[in-house]
Amino acid sequence: MTRALATATALLLAAVLAMGVYLHILRRNERERAQNLPDTRPISAPVAGPPSHVTLYVAYDDPGVVRAQDATVALPADPGQRGREILHVLLGEYVKRPSSHELATGADVKDVFLVNGNTAVVDTTPAFAEGHRSGILVETLTVTSLVKTLTANLPGVKRVKVLVDGKERETLAGHADLQCFYDVVTVEQLLQQLQ
Repeated sequence: MTRALATATALLLAAVLAMGVYLHILRRNERERAQNLPDTRPISAPVAGPPSHVTLYVAYDDPGVVRAQDATVALPADPGQRGREILHVLLGEYVKRPSSHELATGADVKDVFLVNGNTAVVDTTPAFAEGHRSGILVETLTVTSLVKTLTANLPGVKRVKVLVDGKERETLAGHADLQCFYDVVTVEQLLQQLQ
């Protein structure tokens, strides 16, 4: 009986070790595949304008935080187009692989409209919502990152509304409310909770 138990234990340990090696190989292959994926975002027309310093608020999934990151971007004079370019750069951080906060390939901002100088309406591509991972934290990180980046770089903007393909949507991926307007105070409170 003891010999059978020792043999069974040895076989189980060998199987666990083999599965661990196999899992490691799979993870390595997946990382390599993700790094070699082509960028399928639509190509933007070159932006005419001087390089400007902007602050991106980049989400990090592992610690569950949003951190400021400086960038230099050529920006047009029109505030709506400026907002679009700034968010385009932010989402570019998320669709490249590896990323601190992965979004689906093709996730992008189609346009930013300013209403009454204090409200921004952000129109995103369908891939932004349809390919978004579901979960309270990841969705909150995405929305807070977008809104804080926009309001920090367009000082007159106090409220932000997010549309998907020109239409209102109930939630981003089941949790983050997209029917409401996000104001600066609410986003600041969310950021404080995430720190």
